[in-house]
Amino acid sequence: MNQPEKPCSMRSLRALDALHFALADGRDGLGPFLAVFLASRHWDQRGIGAAMSAMTIATVVAQVPAGGFIDGARRKRLIIVVASIVVAAGCVLMARRDDFSTVIVAQLGIGAATAFLGPALTGITLGLVGRGAFSKRMGRNEAFNHAGNVVTTLTAGYLGDHVSTRAIFDQVALTALASAAATFLIRGREIDPALARGADLDAAHPPRIAAIGALMRDRRIVAFVAATALFHLGNAAMLPLVGIKITDGKSSGVATDMSACIIAAQLVMIPVAIVSTRLADRWGRRPVLLIGFGVLPIRGLLYTLSTDRAFLVAVQLLDGVGAAVLGVVGVLVIADLTRGTGRFNLMQGVLAAATGVGASLSNLVNGFVVHHAGFDAGFIALAGFATLAWLFLQFTLPETRPSPCVAT
Repeated sequence: MNQPEKPCSMRSLRALDALHFALADGRDGLGPFLAVFLASRHWDQRGIGAAMSAMTIATVVAQVPAGGFIDGARRKRLIIVVASIVVAAGCVLMARRDDFSTVIVAQLGIGAATAFLGPALTGITLGLVGRGAFSKRMGRNEAFNHAGNVVTTLTAGYLGDHVSTRAIFDQVALTALASAAATFLIRGREIDPALARGADLDAAHPPRIAAIGALMRDRRIVAFVAATALFHLGNAAMLPLVGIKITDGKSSGVATDMSACIIAAQLVMIPVAIVSTRLADRWGRRPVLLIGFGVLPIRGLLYTLSTDRAFLVAVQLLDGVGAAVLGVVGVLVIADLTRGTGRFNLMQGVLAAATGVGASLSNLVNGFVVHHAGFDAGFIALAGFATLAWLFLQFTLPETRPSPCVAT
């Protein structure tokens, strides 16, 4: 039979909504706004690629230890608070100094901090609502996260064009601090620590903690981690590249154009995040993932067809499908594969590290491709990586959804 929902207070659920709304910027740092900001400071594509990669490299290094640490930590709310403060400090530092060494150091700090945010957020969610409500709740979490991104991106566009580009850094810092405040409204006693790490609840026996080696011998886990890395190899550099293509040669309206690209995707992500979790429970995880992965190579090729701003922003709508599907269904796959192991957050760390590897290589490699061969060559290369990701997922990952007939 299905796992019953775990009772928790409305205050904690509303605080979880607020946390995901406020942390919209905090989980990704400055994202593509950093690329536009550095381009306006006359950084070349190689320097921008290095700066964008610095954050993801730090995330890769910290991600697996962060996941393991979160599995064993009982005060997961404090982890989010500390990480949010580090993100805020890094943004404030870059707002005041934009030399190469300062930006790299700040990006490394932000990257290390964000390594803790994703696993801590989903761990708190699972420990708070239980397995029975986890799929539905993940869709709601992502919907609030994307709604927060819409609001903060609109604000960033206004600040960048009417105040200063540097004001965007301060905005991200403030939203990170707001997320820290929202975290304390979640009642810590309602978060079950065993459930939050993916262990099965059994009053007669202590939670089982699986060996890491045993998890990595599961071919399904390896296949999904590799497919995710390939997806982000094709995806991570795409939005920053679109932003630079749209704003190339412009002296005004740069932040507004970048905001339009981001908002286009975020508005699509809100309904897709909710619908994809429902479809993942009905159809299974794999069919929904294949849809999300299949959109990416199409998007990359479409970007080569025109330089028209409206067309490029319209194509960016497709990002809302791929990113939302992987963002919510990917967590469900990890929850499926780690059920009863006590290693849910650790494997989230492994998956996020794979994401970081793919994203770092995407920005770094594509920076050199664009520098030597132009924008279209960069988009075609990204579309090629995305096609490999879809093929790999298609032929290596079986369905992971638990049978509804199996007792839990």
